[in-house]
Amino acid sequence: MHSRRKFIQNTSLLGLAMTLKPEFSLFAAQDQVLGHGDFRYKIDMNWGNLDPDKVPVVNCHEMVMDRKGRMILLTDEVKNNVIMYDQSGKLLQTWTLGLDRAHGLSLVDEGDAEYLWVVDNGGRVVKTTLDGKVVAEINSPIAEGIYDEKMRWVPTETAIAPNGDLYIADGYGSQFFLQYDKNGKFIRKFGGAGQGDEQFSTAHGIAVDQRGGKEPTLMCTSRGHNSFKRFTMDGKYLETIFLPGAFVCRPVFHKENLYAGVCWSRLRYLEQTNNSGFVTILDINNKVVSNPGGTAPEYRNGELQLMVQKEPVFKHCHDVCIDQDENIYVCQWNAGKTYPIKLTRV
Repeated sequence: MHSRRKFIQNTSLLGLAMTLKPEFSLFAAQDQVLGHGDFRYKIDMNWGNLDPDKVPVVNCHEMVMDRKGRMILLTDEVKNNVIMYDQSGKLLQTWTLGLDRAHGLSLVDEGDAEYLWVVDNGGRVVKTTLDGKVVAEINSPIAEGIYDEKMRWVPTETAIAPNGDLYIADGYGSQFFLQYDKNGKFIRKFGGAGQGDEQFSTAHGIAVDQRGGKEPTLMCTSRGHNSFKRFTMDGKYLETIFLPGAFVCRPVFHKENLYAGVCWSRLRYLEQTNNSGFVTILDINNKVVSNPGGTAPEYRNGELQLMVQKEPVFKHCHDVCIDQDENIYVCQWNAGKTYPIKLTRV
């Protein structure tokens, strides 16, 4: 009975997938509107395109916006780890730390100045000025005795609490989140690999959720579980937000909403295609309200149904950045060394 039920389920999913690929071209994309409900967008494929001979990219991993409205992009191209644009897509400056696995980028405003936390999958977690001067670095937890020597350390992301505490996601390593105080002193770790509520499968991202004027909490990515998991600031599990079919990257908060890049969707397994990403948007109640590039969110009896790519605009959405006009800048991994795509809200 179980095998038959599984066969029927898989057949239904494949049937769904086979209906989702309309004829599409990048020329038509410019006039196409993506998204659902109040969150719809026109596609700008040309925003931020640069001369790849002068300013190359490999993967456009993450992007943040500073208080001057400049868009700061992190790449794993050692020639220019950081590319800074104005909002028209014009190049302002580049700099590098020589990191060939640069992956995570967070911005913190400390009042006197803004700083970046850059995470490299090779094990470095570095704090810099906006023009690339290194001002602090977190030592490996193996070297500090926080991990034993058999544990893997492959960090992916950071988040900074209102009190200055730093959280590091070991998303490709041992699946823990590590908490440090503002002076870099280790406080605790939580998470780890597994199937329990408080455990993770690819603990890829983390962000501090302060929406609605509530006490801050941590929203943590468990990409392999198609989920965000919420924790208290001292690492106690609160709830899971299940996003079936969506292999999400880090949560990004803007006003009352949560935005995230979906690196790939279940089509990867249904159709054996890797290029199946989209963007997902959740409201203040953590209900999905729009999936630009993906199928429309549907709830049945309160349960969110399978979400997959619909329009093949994106390959692998690794991060999003939201500007003051609620336009979305989409950074992609493994997308043919292409630059970010802008989604202009309509």
